[in-house]
Amino acid sequence: MAAPSQTQKATYDVIVIGAGIQGSFTAYHLAKCHRNTLLLEQFLLPHSRGSSHGQSRIIRSAYPQEYYSRMMPDSFRLWQQLEAETGTTLYRQTGLVMLGPAGDPGLEAYRRSLGDGQILDAAALAQRFPGFRLQAGEVAVLDSTAGVLFADRALRAVQEVFRRHGGTLRDGEKVLRIEPGATVTVTTTAGVYRAPRLIITAGAWTGAFVEPLGLRLPLQPLRIDVCYWREKQPGSAGMGSVSPCFLTLGLSQAPHGIYGLPSLEYPGLMKVCHHHGSPTDPEKRDQVLSGVPRPDIALLSSFISSYLPGLEPQPAVMETCLYTNTPDEDFILDRHPKFCNIVIGAGFSGHGFKLAPVVGKLLCELSLGEEPSHNMAPFAITRFPGVLGAAQ
Repeated sequence: MAAPSQTQKATYDVIVIGAGIQGSFTAYHLAKCHRNTLLLEQFLLPHSRGSSHGQSRIIRSAYPQEYYSRMMPDSFRLWQQLEAETGTTLYRQTGLVMLGPAGDPGLEAYRRSLGDGQILDAAALAQRFPGFRLQAGEVAVLDSTAGVLFADRALRAVQEVFRRHGGTLRDGEKVLRIEPGATVTVTTTAGVYRAPRLIITAGAWTGAFVEPLGLRLPLQPLRIDVCYWREKQPGSAGMGSVSPCFLTLGLSQAPHGIYGLPSLEYPGLMKVCHHHGSPTDPEKRDQVLSGVPRPDIALLSSFISSYLPGLEPQPAVMETCLYTNTPDEDFILDRHPKFCNIVIGAGFSGHGFKLAPVVGKLLCELSLGEEPSHNMAPFAITRFPGVLGAAQ
């Protein structure tokens, strides 16, 4: 970190704003392409202010949208490459069960994405994973390739390789101003930097960065309650660290879905969360008023009593995370419609971490004018009407 009084002046090939998992992988790919890259982060690292902190994220092959499922083999390969580059274990295979009503279209789409995804009825699920209890008329689809990514460790690893390839990471520097042009000028609290290319991967802060550039992206930051639930009997069969990951589809009581991961952060506690939250200003995410109802907690308590009866029905630990959602919950990966040397990666909608190695690769390719390695049509800015305003 630069001393606050020290003004930094430098020119780079590319500047990346935001050192979460998406920005860090973007910078990683750029540095490996021998581009002199500056990665800027407003907070001191490590921090828990954004969307990339914590110990665990789900990774899975199953995806109902073909454009994501086609990315997943590439993503698994790149995660394994990062493990090899750093000599660090970043992934644990646990399997994933997707729970929902038999014949649910969403569940069927997940099953089709796996080719011949194994279907488990209530008895088969209870035999294989004793901690789960399906309700009448429900089934589970098994993704045996799925598992847990060690999130904090992964972020450190990708930043380590970025630095190893000559990249510059400056944390504790808040971006104050972006001046577009053939050379983009970025002014921070500690320096002025210039580059012919800029990539913005600033999570929940992206909207505020691009609005002065004449772009009104439909990004909604959400405050997510991340809850951990204690085993009634520590070490009981089918729960805790030996449990698979899970997610729900088509449940009327949880239309946005519920997901869970085995005990990693806290021994004897399972992470179970609602895949939704309340709109928030990222600068005020921790300002929770006492006495305000927490409907997500009530929803999760009811779910756990029915589906995971081996867990206590009230959370033992509660933390927060930020999602930044688009209206269709697909990513934004595109060039600025007016300034083609500014690339934007945003709106990861709570499912982007697993795909970060591929997202970073695509943003790198866009910035360098290379042919993208995957279909970019689903991620175009122009799918949203009225995004172009007047630059300030």
